[in-house]
Amino acid sequence: MALPIRNSRIKLSQGQIFWREVGQGTVIVFLHGSWHDSGQWLPVMEQLNAEYHCLAPDLLGFGESEQPNLHYSIDVEVECLAEHLEALKLRRVYLVGHSLGGWIAASYALKYLDQVQGLVLLAPEGVEAEGLRRRWWRTRLLQLPITGWGLRSLYSLRKLLMLHRVERLLQRRRQLREFSVACKLLFQRRRAEIRSEQLQDQLKWLKVPVLLLQGEQERADAKRLNHVYAQLAPDVEQQQIPHAGDDLIETQAEAVAQAIRGFVARTQQ
Repeated sequence: MALPIRNSRIKLSQGQIFWREVGQGTVIVFLHGSWHDSGQWLPVMEQLNAEYHCLAPDLLGFGESEQPNLHYSIDVEVECLAEHLEALKLRRVYLVGHSLGGWIAASYALKYLDQVQGLVLLAPEGVEAEGLRRRWWRTRLLQLPITGWGLRSLYSLRKLLMLHRVERLLQRRRQLREFSVACKLLFQRRRAEIRSEQLQDQLKWLKVPVLLLQGEQERADAKRLNHVYAQLAPDVEQQQIPHAGDDLIETQAEAVAQAIRGFVARTQQ
């Protein structure tokens, strides 16, 4: 029987953080992706709670955590995570991160190397990869008001014009508005600032074991991100989950949990 998940809040120097927690033993901290909150990890935590102490925060500005009016950066998120774990007296942990959460997890491990036992990363952001600059420009354009007006005009004519992509673009705009802090971190800062926090020049110093998880049918961008981390980090293993796409955490929770379980066991031998 699954243990009841505890919901908690704590006031940190930058704002209040909400998190979900369950189980006991070796600590695994789950960091959600760009377009999610900590609930993304519930299916995996339910698989692991009998063996591990699982903790999943809403990053600052996401979900039920506070969204203070400040200049968001990866360093701000890393320091919030460090302060949070220190307040809970959790000083030796595994970090599991998806997308933006993977960028924060790897950045944390580079800064607090002696506090991380291992990293599990899924499509981690935070590196330059082929095609990603085009994604950055496309997403910035999609957030412009004139783009929204134009898309709404096309949407009103979608049946006549058979523009099936219009609805998907409008859904994407709604997602960008819902996760405004993710947009600020990934797309609304100056390229020079984003570049200064990217990790391609630092990953060679990542001296903890890393497991890169990838769905067999994931989109090309995610595969490119995984490839860069695999090429640059010194202690990496890769594992592919068959028949899984971009939603592998939600649809393949048992397989993801099994991969994490095996990785933790191997790194503790």
